[in-house]
Amino acid sequence: MKRFLGVLIATAWISASGPAVLGDDKAATPILDKAIVALGGEAKLTRAMTSTWTGSGTINFNENEAPIKTRTTVDGLDKQRGEIELEFNGMPVKGLTVINGKKGWRKFGDDSQPLDEDRVAAALQSAYLMAVTSTILPLKTKDFQVEAAPDEKVGEKMAAVVKGTGPDKKTFTLYFDKETGLPLKLAATVMGFQGDDVKQETLYSDYKDFDGVKRATKVESKRDGNPFTKMEYTDFKILDKPAPSTFAEPD
Repeated sequence: MKRFLGVLIATAWISASGPAVLGDDKAATPILDKAIVALGGEAKLTRAMTSTWTGSGTINFNENEAPIKTRTTVDGLDKQRGEIELEFNGMPVKGLTVINGKKGWRKFGDDSQPLDEDRVAAALQSAYLMAVTSTILPLKTKDFQVEAAPDEKVGEKMAAVVKGTGPDKKTFTLYFDKETGLPLKLAATVMGFQGDDVKQETLYSDYKDFDGVKRATKVESKRDGNPFTKMEYTDFKILDKPAPSTFAEPD
């Protein structure tokens, strides 16, 4: 059960070379630039790459829905700390996942274990997916490839579509509100509970201003078409410099 809970905690914590890099696709560039302005502008979003926030909602696993609370702290694309509280089979569970570059750890109670290479890679994918939807800025670097795709509808809204490839060569698709420029949806293949690949779709809504930075406060995800998480996020804060212990191996 411990292994299953470990995967649950990791997956609930809501992460290049080639023929073309960002900037070569002239159709994608204005879509991304509009989103950056809509979210608060490059200067403020650069600072927001180091930040912390809390969330609460529900998570579905094995056709069961459970309440969940989270606190997430990030510093760039390779340092993350995810704290989680949930109920599993009626029992309260607290967990912690820490990623620091190519190293990672997971802790239950007093038991801390290192993550294997695949779990660290999955957490790093989760981190960059969070960053590209909340700041867009990583897509302005050479580590990501992007290209524009035909417009689609997301619910009742028309969306501009950008397809991307991350530094791990995994692909994803972003959908932006044609009117406001704000991100509406992310589609990507991620690691599931059993280490298998699952198709995840995430919807972003109810954007609010936090010290000049707009963040989606309601986020809903499905995996392979089935409900996965439904979260509301609050208390978003930009951090100047997290304490070194934030991303250290748990005691």
